[in-house]
Amino acid sequence: MTTHTDPLVSTDWLAARLGDPTVKIIDASFKMPGVLPLPADDYLAAHIPGAVFFDVDAVSDHSSSLPHMYPSADQFARDVEALGISSGDTVVAYDAGGWVAAPRAWWMFLSFGHADIRILDGGLKKWVAEGRPTEAGKPTITPGRFSAKLNASFIRSRDQLVANLDSGAEQVIDARAAPRFEGSVAEPRPGLRAGHIPGSRNLPYNELFDAATGTMKPLADLRQAFERAGLDLGRPVVTSCGSGVSAAVLTLALYRLGVRGSALYDGSWSEWGLQDGPPVATGPAA
Repeated sequence: MTTHTDPLVSTDWLAARLGDPTVKIIDASFKMPGVLPLPADDYLAAHIPGAVFFDVDAVSDHSSSLPHMYPSADQFARDVEALGISSGDTVVAYDAGGWVAAPRAWWMFLSFGHADIRILDGGLKKWVAEGRPTEAGKPTITPGRFSAKLNASFIRSRDQLVANLDSGAEQVIDARAAPRFEGSVAEPRPGLRAGHIPGSRNLPYNELFDAATGTMKPLADLRQAFERAGLDLGRPVVTSCGSGVSAAVLTLALYRLGVRGSALYDGSWSEWGLQDGPPVATGPAA
């Protein structure tokens, strides 16, 4: 895979472009509710020079009771402009190095028509481990000019996945840890049922990156991981997780393997697992 088609960029690549006014860096770090310090506070303490904070919870549909659902195209454009990003910029997303939310930001930019979006391989973890510079506090931002149009094929709704229970047209793969997928532990978000979407497969997102370095595993390892999970890479795939964030790690890995046309279930288990939700399966993937 060439660098042009691979969304991942190296720390060397980014270090060579620090200060380039057409390269905009976003820190998209994310944590589960209640985990402190908050990602925004981590950002203020130390971030890659010039980076702005992309708040996954803020860049979302605030009228929804579900966590960080996709905003409208107009809101996405306004929020991105407020971060100083314009449509002609190269955007580089990173997170703390645990491959959680940078892929979600990447997929959102792609969904809203911005193709020039990359992800820093290894994130802040690798950057700091290499002794590269960081800065603290909030940068001064000059608003950008950004146009956005949602390509609805990038995401799936609950109704679409309910219909898929009968048709089986799309494979569904869940990025949550196996005990959550199997329903053997309670969900971290209160009030949700335990288990998974019937017929879905399971591939915990953290199996796709090297915990020591924060970098994504080689393509051959990614392919083997999906095949072990029972996925046919030649058929359509929908990724899911707890709330539509870590699922994008699987989406990124699929994209790097050349899979196109995959989609992300935005509501994920935060929606499907509601008490009045659709059918739930438990135990290992059938």
